[in-house]
Amino acid sequence: MASPAPAATRHDARVLGWEPPFFYGWVLAGVGFTANMLNGALLFHAFGTYVVLLRDDFGWSKTSFALAFALMRVESGLLGPIEGWAVDRFGPRKVMTLGTLIFGLGLMLLSLVDSLLTFYLVFLMMALGSALGAFLPISVALVNWFDRRRALALSFLSLGFSAGGLILPAVVYGLETLGWREMSLVAGIIVLVVGLPMAQLVRHRPEDHGYHPDGASDEQVRQARAAGRREVNFTARQALRTSSFWMISLGASASLLVFGAVAVHFQSHLKESMGLSLGTAAFATTVMTFMMVIAQVTFGGFLGDRVNKQRMIVIAMFGHTVALLFLAFGSSLWAVLVFAVINGLAMGTRGPLMQALRADYFGRESFGTIMGFSSLVMMFGIVTGPLLAGLSFDILGDYRPAFVLLAVLSALGSIFFMLARPPAPPDGDDPVPVEAAPAPLAPAPTTA
Repeated sequence: MASPAPAATRHDARVLGWEPPFFYGWVLAGVGFTANMLNGALLFHAFGTYVVLLRDDFGWSKTSFALAFALMRVESGLLGPIEGWAVDRFGPRKVMTLGTLIFGLGLMLLSLVDSLLTFYLVFLMMALGSALGAFLPISVALVNWFDRRRALALSFLSLGFSAGGLILPAVVYGLETLGWREMSLVAGIIVLVVGLPMAQLVRHRPEDHGYHPDGASDEQVRQARAAGRREVNFTARQALRTSSFWMISLGASASLLVFGAVAVHFQSHLKESMGLSLGTAAFATTVMTFMMVIAQVTFGGFLGDRVNKQRMIVIAMFGHTVALLFLAFGSSLWAVLVFAVINGLAMGTRGPLMQALRADYFGRESFGTIMGFSSLVMMFGIVTGPLLAGLSFDILGDYRPAFVLLAVLSALGSIFFMLARPPAPPDGDDPVPVEAAPAPLAPAPTTA
């Protein structure tokens, strides 16, 4: 790797000619937080409310809405390898700008939907924009800019999604008072006005701008090299040949079974199966999101870089199982709140840690492409969960059978993560566990 540029050049290379009083990677974490907050509040957390309001207007079945959610995730999964390659090839800023534009326009077009077909087409557009405009590109950037603090940085990304859930009551209020057409138009404008300028702050690799990961000094990097520590990087082809790639992907797919079913059907279950109001459902969602925030900051963030990530993920997956059983067999508000607390803690813990574990195992050079291929496997979980719950209600008039089955599959996911051991590096050397390294790993060579 070329030696760092002189101080003046390093300063001039930094974003927009200004230098924050802290490591620039945290600016990227703030961008990721805000982008995920917009995605969470205006699309994923709000989807359940859209289901209720559009069903009142058009009378579409629960399975129809589950299929819309499934189509969103199928598109994201199938395009995942291409999207990941594009981020690795062209950089996250360009991809994020394009995705934000598509997502904002998709929300605005949602206000014009008048049939199930146009609803599906618009949601496919929103799915593409959401994937390109937030989670994938900023995840790649954070993995590149952070090493020893990677779990903490990625927890900010997940924290943004949770923050979107915390402001869901305000979004629900807008949907109920303005109407879903007017609110979706306003949401699209917000995404464009806020998201497009933010995307311009994103940068791909720290070495391109005179930094090292985690803001490490040149001396710290030299010490890491002298100690024989180096960063292990897999290509996508090499990662696909390891069992760890498949165990992590299958485990993540199992976790998304729960996420997808809850995102689409939780509010409907509380309103139609338990007789609770939309306001109460929004409150329960807020409780779940608040617990996600606690877990993301503590277990997924500060502790995530200090303890065994794999074990914490296994515990979180068992948490999903217990929570779903409370939701399936509970008949009162207290059972719903127990579900919200446990499920929120589980989601907040395993979310950032799964990303950090994947980066720890396979490195950062091809992380976008590897993550994209993983999304092909994960797609089955987030598609199947909502469909199982929707079919269960439409055919049996009850969500309980689907929730019990999803609880069992979540327990199976914990076994997948138990089997996801650190892979041997491509050259056969023993890997150095990232969480055990006393100094930042030396950055991989770049051609910037």
